[in-house]
Amino acid sequence: MLPRTQSSRNRFKQYLDKRKADIAAGVKDLPGVSEKPPSKDGERKPRSRSFGTLFARFWGLLRGHHGTVIAALTTLSTVTLIGLAIPASTKVAIDYIITDSPGPSGLPGWVRGFVSDTSNRVSFLWMLGGVMVLLAIVGVNLGTWGRFQMTRLTKRVQVRLRKLAFMHAVKLPLHRIHAYKSGGMASLLRDDAGQAGDLLFSMIYNPWRAIVQLIGTLAILAIVDYRMLLGGLALVPAVWVSHKTWISRIRPVFRDIKMVRQGIDAATTEAFSGMRVVRGFGQHRGENVRFGNSQHYMARQEMLVWWWSRIVEVAWAVLIPLASAGVLVYGGSQVIKGSLTIGDVMMFSTYLLMLLGPLETLTSTAANIQGNLAGLDRVLDLLEEPKEFEGTLVAGKELVQVSKTSARGEIELRDVWYAYPRAERIEKRKKKGAADGAKDAGDVKEAKEPEPVIRGVSLHVREGETVALVGASGSGKTTLCNLIARFFDPTKGSILFDGVDLKQIDVNSYRRLLGIVEQDVFLFDGTVAENISYGRREAPRDEVVAAARAANAHGFIEALDRGYETTIGERGVRLSGGQKQRLAIARALLSDPVILILDEATSNLDAESEALIQASLGGLLAGRTSFVIAHRLSTVRNADRIVVMDQGEVREIGTHDELLAAGGRYAELLRTQIEAHVIPGSGAVRSPGVSPTLGSARP
Repeated sequence: MLPRTQSSRNRFKQYLDKRKADIAAGVKDLPGVSEKPPSKDGERKPRSRSFGTLFARFWGLLRGHHGTVIAALTTLSTVTLIGLAIPASTKVAIDYIITDSPGPSGLPGWVRGFVSDTSNRVSFLWMLGGVMVLLAIVGVNLGTWGRFQMTRLTKRVQVRLRKLAFMHAVKLPLHRIHAYKSGGMASLLRDDAGQAGDLLFSMIYNPWRAIVQLIGTLAILAIVDYRMLLGGLALVPAVWVSHKTWISRIRPVFRDIKMVRQGIDAATTEAFSGMRVVRGFGQHRGENVRFGNSQHYMARQEMLVWWWSRIVEVAWAVLIPLASAGVLVYGGSQVIKGSLTIGDVMMFSTYLLMLLGPLETLTSTAANIQGNLAGLDRVLDLLEEPKEFEGTLVAGKELVQVSKTSARGEIELRDVWYAYPRAERIEKRKKKGAADGAKDAGDVKEAKEPEPVIRGVSLHVREGETVALVGASGSGKTTLCNLIARFFDPTKGSILFDGVDLKQIDVNSYRRLLGIVEQDVFLFDGTVAENISYGRREAPRDEVVAAARAANAHGFIEALDRGYETTIGERGVRLSGGQKQRLAIARALLSDPVILILDEATSNLDAESEALIQASLGGLLAGRTSFVIAHRLSTVRNADRIVVMDQGEVREIGTHDELLAAGGRYAELLRTQIEAHVIPGSGAVRSPGVSPTLGSARP
């Protein structure tokens, strides 16, 4: 979340001060801009990649297409050399045809006699013009073919980079995905990967053309007059100085701009996803201010880059007329002395401008590609982040594959401890600080030692057993289920599935055995049928309908505009909370899981729907190892065992009747809940979520 109280002007001033301090200290890259992959605790540190490293990595991405690149560069070289040959016709026309200085004697013998006859000189001009047109046509065709090949390859590289980045991103640990946020990840995949693909032109194709033109022009200038060549070479140090002085400072700012844009995209996505909350609290003006503040800040950074780039262009805008004036003075004096011809001076002027062209191209390209290099840098940062559970398997051991046909569903937790990674702890503390009214949630400090949220939990769950997890908010119920689903690995201890440590099981095959229904239901922007069959895309329609009937969803689905083919919008915005919850239950039913996790699965249902769902859950839970989380204790009383958690520890385990008779923490939670739902003075139950049966069993 970006600060709301600080103006863009102040933020930009602090940014400039930081840049100046780092440049003075010899630091080219600011921390947090280009970063090393996170360490095991999630902490990220600054990194810097050189141009050579980035070029080598990009060339590696072109593996399998190197032949296409070389062929395109070969045609480009031919086209460039043809372009260098055409200006030579100026000297031929002026010195050998139009004038007699030096006249036909400078021509090859096979045309000398033809041109000596002045009546034939017009015909020779036509011939010369025809050769120039022919060369131009050949050059255009070759150039078009080469650019087509490079453009097609650019699109392929962009697609490949985006696919690589997406495939890697979905395998990152959850806390890293949360750190990127949805809008920020979309920005990286769309903009950064796309700009990295453009390096094929900005870093290879265009500079290669400039280099060939530069070398060819220098060779021609050396033939005409070596002294003029020395004058042209004097411009090269100016290119080097401008590059070292300005260009090396631009790329870090481009990366900073991309980081700011990623934050803006993430905040914008977040604001529109939570628009009901924004409007409910009347915060649209605050969101407008935050968005505008960030845009102004990014615009200031972009203007900084613009000024640095323009300084280089202004320098070259002065150098080109200076060089032309030098050629005019020197070349004209040599013509007067008889050392050079008019054709020599005109040809040299043309080639000098052609010399300055590639020099300017190389300089401007060095500035322009910084944004592309920054994009590649950020994509490489993503690709180098460790994947989920990478390196946890003992070397030489193969992962165990599990399937629904062979899995029993036995789960055992042995002295399990867990603390969130540093990055996620900081995010949670920031949110807590913001909720507590901190001036700036970013000022919330992180404790040196991680605080465990699961503490020494040991539990053996038999095949097909239903275990309910109860406890106050923050007691660790959801975190424990996340460990069972292997969204995280325990900090200490182990979790076994059918007697095998989860770390030794292929995580993808294991998760195909899971069915999860959460309180915060996530639905995709597709049809009802597509959302129900998300876990089994090949499921026939009759099975989809059967799952919907079992989840008490068929009735409201049929009442929709297009039934099962109705598009429900992003996150199911067109449905009520209860309807979304029933679709999620139908989705879990259709996937036929071995292990079922219900995290407040009936929290958003009214009394009538909850009663129907409770009946259907009996069929869903039958024969499956199930973990049921619920605050409303009426939904867990029929569980085989109830596990009472408090501050990450297991306090009690037993059936509903056993725990009620013990009069411990479970009985206390039940008493508190019943008292909270009874209208004072009437004895009537306030909420239909607490059944009269539980009320009568009150200790």
